[in-house]
Amino acid sequence: MKGQNSITGKRAVALSYNSEVDIAPVIKAKGKGYVAEEIIARAKSNNIPLQEDKSLVELLAQMEVNDRIPADLYGVVAEVFSFVYQLDKSQEGKNS
Repeated sequence: MKGQNSITGKRAVALSYNSEVDIAPVIKAKGKGYVAEEIIARAKSNNIPLQEDKSLVELLAQMEVNDRIPADLYGVVAEVFSFVYQLDKSQEGKNS
């Protein structure tokens, strides 16, 4: 997930979710400035979709790496994962 530019600079938070092991999505990386740019660059180089949501990034940035997201954010994070799923599905046909 990609943060937008702000007065303090760019922020980014990377989420992961494996339904076989995780109870909830987990924060895998977070940072601002150069670290955010590196997270975004690595996501792009690995074809990991990015979604901008400044408010969500601000909330998730307050948490620690390896923390599970709290239940009150399940809905909005589910929307992010749905976006990624739909994007993956639309790319499947193009890569065949």
